[in-house]
Amino acid sequence: MHFSRFPRLHFAHLPTPLEPLKNLSAELGGPNIWIKRDDCTGLAGGGNKTRKLEFLMADAESQGADTIITQGATQSNHARQTAAISAKMDKECHILLEDRTGSNDPDYNFNGNVLLDQLYDAKVSSRPLDSDMDQEMAQLAEQHRADGKTPYVIPGGGSNEVGALGYVNAAAELLYQANAMSLRIDRVIHATGSAGTQAGLVTGLVAGGSGIPVLGIGVRAPQEKQEENVFNLACRVADYIGCGDVVKRDHISANCNYVGDGYGVPTEGMIEAVKLLARKESILLDPVYSGKGMDGMIDLVRKGEFKKDENIVFLHTGGSAGLFGYRGAFGFDDYR
Repeated sequence: MHFSRFPRLHFAHLPTPLEPLKNLSAELGGPNIWIKRDDCTGLAGGGNKTRKLEFLMADAESQGADTIITQGATQSNHARQTAAISAKMDKECHILLEDRTGSNDPDYNFNGNVLLDQLYDAKVSSRPLDSDMDQEMAQLAEQHRADGKTPYVIPGGGSNEVGALGYVNAAAELLYQANAMSLRIDRVIHATGSAGTQAGLVTGLVAGGSGIPVLGIGVRAPQEKQEENVFNLACRVADYIGCGDVVKRDHISANCNYVGDGYGVPTEGMIEAVKLLARKESILLDPVYSGKGMDGMIDLVRKGEFKKDENIVFLHTGGSAGLFGYRGAFGFDDYR
């Protein structure tokens, strides 16, 4: 696919590494687990949103935007990366953070990603749970237009047709890496939330004729809703890049059994997964996305869902800065 047709900036550190997790694979007794290190994309500590922002910020530039508006949960990785690239491009950035957990922990509300949002000089404001965040952004954009500004609104997670191009491109990158090392990939697994990463990956892998299925481990919505969101966006992405109706409903698969009590709320499985990757592979996961995604993958391996000789690629979507908002969840003793 010829991505040069679409406006794009180049600030991500690409290609990201594709590495074997030999210690984890041995710990679990197979299958062969690999990791695609999209926590190493470079911008503000890395993460999957950087790929999306290369296309989104290029679109903002083409529209003459001087102000960027986006939204997310309190510890949003997307917000952090958007704030960072806005600072680098000298654009005013406004971030609306929805309180999805009701936490009163000052680390959660002011440390981690929130600290970095402010370090990058984003204007941060909060909204209560279940706010219409799209409407909130639209109202703020209208206020800026009235003040003579040119705002550009990025949806939560950067998940629209433009942002998802980052993961159509990532699918092509992954296939190139696998082909270069003669690696037969049997499936890709990752945490899925706002749908853009999974929609882009599925579209790219299907359009590329790879035959590789993608399993999203849901972090927020019930399965039926999550799969519907991914499918609808994947269809729009395929149409946007000129692939027609190549994506079918049975290409979309999400397992939403690892959400726990809600988005951003810690689970025992997530805590185990984060500790296991840190202690076996020296890789940091995050508590909201990659931690729950890894929990889901590990549990499915233990349940015998995969053959011992399968090659599974776990896409690490980044977000380790969020760990600093969750210290209390890990139960570490005070060392003093």
